[in-house]
Amino acid sequence: MALTRMENGFLPRFLVTWLITAVSLLATAYIIPGISLASFTAAAIAAIVLGFVNAIVRPIILLLTLPLTILTLGLFLLVVNAISLSLVAYFTPGFTINTFWDAVFGSLILSFVSSILNHLFGVAES
Repeated sequence: MALTRMENGFLPRFLVTWLITAVSLLATAYIIPGISLASFTAAAIAAIVLGFVNAIVRPIILLLTLPLTILTLGLFLLVVNAISLSLVAYFTPGFTINTFWDAVFGSLILSFVSSILNHLFGVAES
């Protein structure tokens, strides 16, 4: 386990995070029947697109929906995450999400699996 810990410098952090996100997307597609990924390549591309969406689009959506998020005591963030995941599916060939509810449950599963894998591989949040 020592070689996979991030403080030992075995792999750059962004590479490990990217691979963990791709594997988490594959696990989400396996668990949720309405989400499908054609291949690991599609998952890897979707992980990159997800990074861009989370860095650029999601903060804008969060700012625009801040009153609604406050009104629902943060529960509207589930909708924001579903919208972000749906956007990733729209821009990634080989990645499809059938319904909005598949995106909601998929975003929950994706967060859960990513958290577990990040913890196992020692990727600490900054």
